[in-house]
Amino acid sequence: MNETSEPTRVVNLSQRMDPSSERVGELLGAVRGLAGKKLQLSVSNAFERVDDALFDLAEKAENNAAQMHYFDGMREVRKRRPTIERNFLGTIARHLSDLAHPANAKGATEAATSQGSPELTLVAESDLEESLAITSMISKNEARLTRELFAVNQRLSVICGGHKIDDASNPVAPAILSQAFRQALQELSADMRVKLIIYKLFDRYVLSALEGLYQEINTELVRAGVLPQLRHRVSHGSQHNPVGLGAIDTAAPTTGEESGEIPGDLLHTLHALFSARRGNALGGNGAHVMSSGPLPSANELLGALSVLQSQIVSAGPLTYDQADDAASLGREVMQFKAQLLTQIGALRGERPSHVASMDEDTIDLVGMLFEFILEDRNLPATMQVMLARLQIPYLKAAILDRKLFAHRQHPARRLLDSLAEQAKSWSEESDRDHRLHEKVKSIVDQLLHDFDDDMGIFERLLTDLQQFQDINKRRSELAEQRVAESTRGREKLEQARRRAAREILDRIGTQKLPPLVHGVLARAWANHLVLTILRQGDSSPEFKSALRFIDEFIASTHPANDTTSRRTLRQMLPGIERALRHGLANVAFQEQDVERLLGQLRAYYRQQLGEQPEQSGPADAAVAEEDAAMLAIPDSIQPVIDQQAQPEDILDAEELAEVPPDSPQWHQVQALQPGNWLEFTLEDEAPARAKLSWISPMSGRYLFVNRRGLKVADYAPRELAALFAEGRARVLAANALFDRAMNAIVGKLSQAEAAPTPPATAA
Repeated sequence: MNETSEPTRVVNLSQRMDPSSERVGELLGAVRGLAGKKLQLSVSNAFERVDDALFDLAEKAENNAAQMHYFDGMREVRKRRPTIERNFLGTIARHLSDLAHPANAKGATEAATSQGSPELTLVAESDLEESLAITSMISKNEARLTRELFAVNQRLSVICGGHKIDDASNPVAPAILSQAFRQALQELSADMRVKLIIYKLFDRYVLSALEGLYQEINTELVRAGVLPQLRHRVSHGSQHNPVGLGAIDTAAPTTGEESGEIPGDLLHTLHALFSARRGNALGGNGAHVMSSGPLPSANELLGALSVLQSQIVSAGPLTYDQADDAASLGREVMQFKAQLLTQIGALRGERPSHVASMDEDTIDLVGMLFEFILEDRNLPATMQVMLARLQIPYLKAAILDRKLFAHRQHPARRLLDSLAEQAKSWSEESDRDHRLHEKVKSIVDQLLHDFDDDMGIFERLLTDLQQFQDINKRRSELAEQRVAESTRGREKLEQARRRAAREILDRIGTQKLPPLVHGVLARAWANHLVLTILRQGDSSPEFKSALRFIDEFIASTHPANDTTSRRTLRQMLPGIERALRHGLANVAFQEQDVERLLGQLRAYYRQQLGEQPEQSGPADAAVAEEDAAMLAIPDSIQPVIDQQAQPEDILDAEELAEVPPDSPQWHQVQALQPGNWLEFTLEDEAPARAKLSWISPMSGRYLFVNRRGLKVADYAPRELAALFAEGRARVLAANALFDRAMNAIVGKLSQAEAAPTPPATAA
């Protein structure tokens, strides 16, 4: 038999050594020396960073009590650190020494793993948070270090006379190191939050440095002639892969970010939680009754799922808009496992009581995914109902390809995420042509009707959906750009009007101007100021010249009772007339209107100078009075300090309650970024979903558009804060549906494990 064909079980018998020999003692001493030196440095590095980490958290603590927890933890760590380090390193040294005595080594490793294995026993400990932290560290690092750790295990097995050393019994493997550290940390009477920070640092500075230690150990043992030609490979599709979430490929280790994989700690946490749930069910009063026949195979599961799928399709066209669909589908999702077992029983002639643990985990995980979809408030109810119809196709996909849950870039996963992202923006108002509704419905129908075992359908439907998204995105971006430009232009105009109004009214002050002069300033000259601001800016010479005219025009109305004042007025009048002609032409006054206005002003100034006015009939007097009325101050240039509500706003700002500036709602408003989606629930209106498109740098107002890029509303920050406070606005999640669902499932399972188990009742 080839030595490499069964690497986890076969060791070269000719190279087994007597554990009691001096040679073995020397080799174990060398390993112990390497491990002691490396681990001492690594654990010291970890503790050196505890103070900084806890101090940073204390500075960011939400209250004084939490802050004191971190400061107390810092003091406790400083006090206990030498004992913790000594106990940890001493435990590992003893385990390595005991390898020369297999009986002792077995007892030691059993004692260590009884503190908490990476499976059910660990999760079943009283403190779930600590247990999950340990589980995640062990699982992640065992997967990462598979190749190097395998070689260390094999060579230590030779030294120990063929006694098998594996990941669970190797004193320098992540499992025993983590458990030894946990045991040493019992010296620390600190808050659990402090311990979790220390575990993270242990993971970062101790477990992450193990690759170098393993390389040194392997180099030392190869130099001593222990399995110098060892080759190894790791099976890629282990039947014990957690939750059917995808085989771990150790031939070319990569990080989750590089490979698009889901973090291993999350997957292993799910596996541990599902294992714990099964263990509780088996150990409780209602234990499963084992069936006498074999467990259903994957093919039997797929066959039963295909039958159930065909029953749905043959029942007729699916409806998606009935009010009770969501509740009905919710019941179907929760009861689906029992329905599946019934169908398997119908196909094989006997109903199995349960399925293989890996398949059960997959069934439960997909079921919980679709329960989440039906409860996810980020999705409109109509879209929840449509997407929930995909439970059977996605369960088939998860059984056919175990990588579905392990890889973010899996086509089936990306398709569901993309459908949910499109669904998030949907509303009846924004989808009057029903394009999006029909596209989602079409994809759901195709999966239900056409998906058997061809996984390529997900890639094809994803490509089709992306093309649909691209077309609609281009349309909406153009519309959104026009809305933003229009809003920006309107804001600039409004700001210019207000600036003009303030300049004019500040200069008038409490003076009582003649109606004709007042009207010219309020209407014609105000418009000239506005255009000058928009075209040349409020720092331009043209704007400053226009302001000087206001001062001169007002000064020209002062009484001219003596020779000097009359001479001054006569000198001012030509410049006033030239400036007025230029300003009126700028705002497109007709020539005849300019001449008529100037004629009225000349008559007024002759009167000011004490000259005989030209005779005017009753008709001319009526015209002059009409012109003065026409030139009264319009509302558009009244001085307004606070921005008024725009006519397009959804609700009247006067209805909104005041929100304190330091409230959570204000912080929520300030955290908003363009691209965030919100749902507005206003009185007597259907919920509106809108994207934050633009935040005005001038007024600070928030512009919202729908999925077609059309304006829904724009709000001042205080208005948005009030809507948040009243529960009439909420931010929709920005992360992908699958990620939200996975985290929610872990939380739900963790809560179930943390809840006390009710005592069994006597029969």
